[in-house]
Amino acid sequence: MTSTATGTGIARLLAAYRSGALRPTDVVEQVLAAPSPDGVWISRAGPDELRRRAAELQGKEHLPLYGVPFAVKDNIDVAGTVTTAACPASGYPAARSAPVVERLLEAGAILAGKTNLDQFATGPTGTRSPFGVPRSVLGGGLIAGGSSSGPAVAVAAGLVAFALGTDTAGSGRVVSTVDGDDVQGFLCEAGALDITAGGGWRAHQHTDEEGR
Repeated sequence: MTSTATGTGIARLLAAYRSGALRPTDVVEQVLAAPSPDGVWISRAGPDELRRRAAELQGKEHLPLYGVPFAVKDNIDVAGTVTTAACPASGYPAARSAPVVERLLEAGAILAGKTNLDQFATGPTGTRSPFGVPRSVLGGGLIAGGSSSGPAVAVAAGLVAFALGTDTAGSGRVVSTVDGDDVQGFLCEAGALDITAGGGWRAHQHTDEEGR
């Protein structure tokens, strides 16, 4: 667990911004300095990128997710990154971000990186990835659950305030039961949020929905 402002949750982070106690530039430095548990990230935004994004938000305090760091499960496209679904051989460069990611960025959120998962988002344990195995922040070598293991641990460790995952048969809800009380899995109504951008990996084309 970390003591970052991000780890206090979205509402408290936004309240700290409104009070003037924090600025996005402060929070970005905390995110950069926070120790990251093994196996969480597949790719991370670099220091220059994060600092540039925080600076871009100056004067945009009205945005609903102003300065809120988040992560994206690596079966969802983010422009300029490689979408791997935890299989490097099947990775491809994303030409554009999934609409749900675009909407979050337009709302003022700060993308911290893309997270690990059970390969191709098929697995309930979070242990099937060549990028390492995220473990529950509760310790004892416990599994993080899956397939949205990386997103859950990133939130539980206070590295981001929220994360996008996907959920076919519990991938975004299983993890909320094994990664501590600070992690809540939410399955959106089918079709509510578009994760595809014409690409992206779905474990099942008709039932895999965005979770967070």
